[in-house]
Amino acid sequence: MSNQYLIGIDLGTSSTKSALYRSDGFLVAECAEEVPIYYPRPGVVEQENNDFYATAASTVRDCIQSSGVDPREVVAVACDSQMAGIGTVDEDFNPATRFDSWLDMRCQPYIEYMDREHGDLITRLTGCPPTCNHGPKILWWKEEEPEAYRRIAKFVTPAGYVAGKMAGLKGEDAFMDYTFIHFSGYSDAQHGRWSDELCDKLGADPDKLPRIVEPWHIAGEVTDAVAKDFGLAPGTIVAAGCGDTAASALGGGIVRPGMCLDVAGTAAILMGCTNEFVADVEHRTLLTMRSVIPGLWNPLAYIAGGGIALRWFRDQFYNTHLGQQQKSDGDLYAEMIAFAESAPPGADGLFFSPHLGGRICPATPEMRGAWLGFSWGHTQAHFARAVLEGVAYEYAYYLSILRELISDLDLIETRAVGGGARSAAWNQIKANVLGVPYQSLRGSEFSSWASAMIAGKAAGIFDDLAAVAEERAVPAGARRDPRAALRGAAGLGDRGGRHRRSGFAGDARRPRPRCSSSLATR
Repeated sequence: MSNQYLIGIDLGTSSTKSALYRSDGFLVAECAEEVPIYYPRPGVVEQENNDFYATAASTVRDCIQSSGVDPREVVAVACDSQMAGIGTVDEDFNPATRFDSWLDMRCQPYIEYMDREHGDLITRLTGCPPTCNHGPKILWWKEEEPEAYRRIAKFVTPAGYVAGKMAGLKGEDAFMDYTFIHFSGYSDAQHGRWSDELCDKLGADPDKLPRIVEPWHIAGEVTDAVAKDFGLAPGTIVAAGCGDTAASALGGGIVRPGMCLDVAGTAAILMGCTNEFVADVEHRTLLTMRSVIPGLWNPLAYIAGGGIALRWFRDQFYNTHLGQQQKSDGDLYAEMIAFAESAPPGADGLFFSPHLGGRICPATPEMRGAWLGFSWGHTQAHFARAVLEGVAYEYAYYLSILRELISDLDLIETRAVGGGARSAAWNQIKANVLGVPYQSLRGSEFSSWASAMIAGKAAGIFDDLAAVAEERAVPAGARRDPRAALRGAAGLGDRGGRHRRSGFAGDARRPRPRCSSSLATR
């Protein structure tokens, strides 16, 4: 065989995306398919582990079919997945319960319990304060559904579930790669192990926690039955994979201390890169995730609705006339942001809180969106600019904590990915407010490429993941350097900090997947 190919599978909340790459990083084909989300009763948000498997299978199969690549030339596959939700398997590696989504809030009483009784200890050991993640969800299953809890052999992530099914594992073989364990509630994340102390204090059953592995750990090989589902050859290497946020960091080339990543998507995530583990015990704002790259850490925080807030403003206030949505032949986001630029930096004192659904970092569910400081002189352009700046001010608060925790950290560059990264104006606003240069990157599916890289390391194609990631993270457009004069004009101060303390019926039908075979390089 003259060619070697790698597959990366991105298991998101609402869709699964698979991509087929040549070993030199050339994108050959990609395919996406929606994943059902179920809302059986108020406050409960669930998914099916087998929906993750089914959409992974169909998207990989269609990638191979559309590309014409011989399945025997695909040497390895890896998955990344959403991180804060948790699934389960029984002894035979079949789902013991539905997947408990990160959007599901029924575990709120257990978040409060963990925070009240052991919040400092959990934050110090896991790197993550108690929030809506694995820890309180596991306690909910134990206390509220004891019969279901007894059926559970191991708790697993979507990436671990799909990889385990592909490799034909049993429940006792279940694993979780180390990029997830800050979200577990029960880990000693700094040392890459489960914490006996936390398990004991919180009453968790350590036997139900999966083994912790490296992302490139070989989970096994594609079985004959799985080969038919995926269109792969039996014996194809299956790597453990990683969390989707960790994959975004790797795909974006965030592999040196002082680099930052802005995931400007539906949620707005700002992530740093350090060579030391830090725990934000005082503020309970930053979460410290282990990087895919050994020896590196990614302190991060996020706004649940950064991109959603901008879309909400567009639909409710910008793209309307007398309550009716208007049509536009152009890029409405670009038009709106250009309009926002007509207002001065700082929006003449107008401040926007982007937490329309409650604040996540720090956990302040009662906090909501707001405009503060508006008066007769403020126009629609001021309000639009305030939305853009509100995200930047929140980011500034996150960085102020990181600088407090690591005083000698030199922040050298923020790389921007996601839909919002396409706006040079928004990147410039963020650069001005943060005082850190901004650089957008070429391409879009950074997570699937990262998973493909991890698959390549498992197969022995790549040795130095950091070097490969840095080489393939290609800048798009000019770098946006901070403008000191505008930073002062924006009235940055502690805007984000001043307000830091101030909550569909899915069905099982899946639309046909969207696939393409591409000649464009990454």
